[in-house]
Amino acid sequence: MALGIKMRRQAKQLCAAVIGTSALLPLAVQAEDIDTEHIFGFMIGSDVGDPGEREFQSQTTGHFAKNGGTYRALNQELELELVPVPNFRAELATTFMAHDINGVPGFDDRRQLSWQGVALDLRYRFLARESGPFGMTVAMETHADRVDETTAAVVRSYGTEFTVAFDREVIPNVAIAAFNLSYEPEWTRLALTGAAEQDATIGAAFGLMARVRPDILLGGEVRYFRKYDGIGLDAFAGQALFVGPTAYFQLSERSRLTATWSVQAWGKQAGSNAALDLVNFERHQARLVFGVNF
Repeated sequence: MALGIKMRRQAKQLCAAVIGTSALLPLAVQAEDIDTEHIFGFMIGSDVGDPGEREFQSQTTGHFAKNGGTYRALNQELELELVPVPNFRAELATTFMAHDINGVPGFDDRRQLSWQGVALDLRYRFLARESGPFGMTVAMETHADRVDETTAAVVRSYGTEFTVAFDREVIPNVAIAAFNLSYEPEWTRLALTGAAEQDATIGAAFGLMARVRPDILLGGEVRYFRKYDGIGLDAFAGQALFVGPTAYFQLSERSRLTATWSVQAWGKQAGSNAALDLVNFERHQARLVFGVNF
């Protein structure tokens, strides 16, 4: 509990520092518009890239700590992004998973490395910030997995995450705020028993990024999730609030790096009085994204 309070206090201090720093930046730093396509960690912006653009991206995501025992899950996604026409982006990806699970209630002990599956991410920008009050993009990411992301069990799993992303410049060319709404239904069949499961997660997220140097943006993300049994939100299972900092670095004209970390600051499992939900969600989440244009 004390750790959660400390983390929330640090997140508030970070956001305040970012806003205060951005307000003091000289006008010379405002030379270029902020491209929101890749500056966030777990969230997405409304920008989708320029027609003809091609990118390779490596995205590493870590999930750490459950309700007891040892829990570590590492997701490595390799992605190819293409922008064939204005306002539309397509992405093909393949994913590998590494799990280290020992003594976690309700989980089998596992230590394994496996190929998880494939994914297709499609995004279309309906509104551009330059011509409207804000930017708006709709994204649909569909995945097919042979290994469960959380338990590492052998499965046949299919899911689609629908996201609506909004963003708007708070300080022109210096600070930008983004808001995401998401819905992710998932169908899973266990290979060992043949049992079928359905669940869904809905979420809302807010992010703020500010340019502290021409090639560096700092900020943070606040994300809230509710998980349900059944794709129609049939039975409430749990909820969690994640808070953490994000940093974006433009390494060169063609390469970039985004790093983010989130801690579950508050949560509640259905039927439990605990201050966190460590059954449906993890205590810590982290992500490192490297991308290069070619």
